[in-house]
Amino acid sequence: MNAEERRFAVLRAIVSDYVATQEPVGSKAIVERHNLGVSSATVRNDMAVLEEDGYIAQPHTSAGRIPTDKGYRRFVDRISDVKPLSVAERRAIQSFLGGAMDLDDVLRRSVRLLAQLTRQVAVVQYPTLTRSTVRHVELVALTPARLMLVLITDSGRVDQRMVDLGEVLTEESVARIRTMLNASVAGRRLSEASVLVAELAEDAPGDLRDAVTTLAMVLIDTLVEHPEERLVLGGTANLTRNVADFPGSLRQVLEALEEQVVVLKLLASAHRPGTVRISIGEENEAEEMRSTSVVSIGYGQGEMLLGGMGVVGPTRMDYPGTIAAVHAVARYVGEILAGR
Repeated sequence: MNAEERRFAVLRAIVSDYVATQEPVGSKAIVERHNLGVSSATVRNDMAVLEEDGYIAQPHTSAGRIPTDKGYRRFVDRISDVKPLSVAERRAIQSFLGGAMDLDDVLRRSVRLLAQLTRQVAVVQYPTLTRSTVRHVELVALTPARLMLVLITDSGRVDQRMVDLGEVLTEESVARIRTMLNASVAGRRLSEASVLVAELAEDAPGDLRDAVTTLAMVLIDTLVEHPEERLVLGGTANLTRNVADFPGSLRQVLEALEEQVVVLKLLASAHRPGTVRISIGEENEAEEMRSTSVVSIGYGQGEMLLGGMGVVGPTRMDYPGTIAAVHAVARYVGEILAGR
């Protein structure tokens, strides 16, 4: 092992011990707990170099050292041994997510699962509509003058709206409108569909024009809504277990999570399903989040990105375990949505 490798082994030992114990780590503890095959004096020298290079720091009251944001980043960049989830954990994820009833339920379950697996705050973004297409539009007559409009997208999203028509429609008229709507928008991207629906109202036959115009307005409203700006959050209480990890800033972090905009920005940077991104401490653009690390990933079907999900916790987190959990849950969510 050359000096460079040995120093990284010392850094890795400091990271794993500090994550596990929350106590600054001294050279004696490293020699005793980690089989590095070198003397205490060598470890002390390596620690001095790591400190000089900004990878570890000495909290003033202690003889031990703790990793800095830069140290965590170096550790994360060199993680090759991401803890694989056990077979039992993978089965638990599959059966828990597999029991979901609909998209909302899938996302709620994902968040609960991620929060439990990582003991951090879990966040899942609703599928972005810009990439979704219309699978089907259903019209159900509740009374002769009142319809339920149901929009179903390929990402598993189902939207229901009640529409009061102000006029009575026969079953045959409802069937004609249903056919017209589906002929116009089925298989189209949602952004295109809203334009086509607007045109449909202009070209509708005279006897149906008023009803089609009313329905078109409701449908356009549904199509241009932005549920990707909705987040499901879970496990916020996990942050309060270790208040010491957020010196003076836990309240700021909780407020930022509540505002959601900050977290949406972090998740919006996901580019393709399956690629994990990690931003550590000072790397976070938002000042309120600089005592946290965010492990995020895109989820979707094949190459199609539907949204982002991730975990927010202190910089002192179990990165290999967190990456494995985020990766596994994202994969199963993608598979479930693809199968719907």
